[in-house]
Amino acid sequence: MRNQSYQNIEHIIIDGESNDGTLEILRDNLSNKDILVSESDDGIYDAINKGLKLCTGEIIGLLHSDDFFPHNNVLLEVIEHFKEKNVDGIYGDAIYFKPDAKEKVRYYSSSRFTPARLNWGWMPAHTTLFLRKKIYLEYGNFKVDYKIAADFDFICRIFRDGHLQVRYIPKVLMHMQSGGLSNSSWRNTILLNLEVMRACRENRIQTNWLKLSLRYLKKLTEFIN
Repeated sequence: MRNQSYQNIEHIIIDGESNDGTLEILRDNLSNKDILVSESDDGIYDAINKGLKLCTGEIIGLLHSDDFFPHNNVLLEVIEHFKEKNVDGIYGDAIYFKPDAKEKVRYYSSSRFTPARLNWGWMPAHTTLFLRKKIYLEYGNFKVDYKIAADFDFICRIFRDGHLQVRYIPKVLMHMQSGGLSNSSWRNTILLNLEVMRACRENRIQTNWLKLSLRYLKKLTEFIN
């Protein structure tokens, strides 16, 4: 973040009581305007919600542990798009890398997402999604009773009615480490799909298991891009 050319940034760091030296590194690099919270939480979505409640800026983006921006002008490009009239949010593409390595393992293109494809389980790469704070105030934060798919539920809520003015940027906005919770095991993959089905049902989006399963065939192309 310190390397970004755009520096009008409010850093809100939520830590789950780390004991591996992370806190010391964070404290050594904090500025006077940064906020650091280190306490136990009820999972990643509870931690995100804590950060959202503390945000005072107009535009909110998420940067998870081990993720990083691909170049120094990402936030500057994002802000330029928000200068357009009536833009509520923007999103782009992401690249997954192996842990502790620079080898690309997956290219996540958000171009295939449209609100009409929510019933297939499609969503933009959520870490590339930047939204105005008013969207969170209108639609609410992440539901903590979802363990893996609260981000998909949130996407369903904000996109299902088609009122949001969101722009897709055909550029890589985030580098992400592979091996996240949703794909770390077959058990979590099953849980993910159960929660995606639940999110569709709760948001009145008609879907079925066949559609949700077929999206994995299309995802194969992300590994050979």
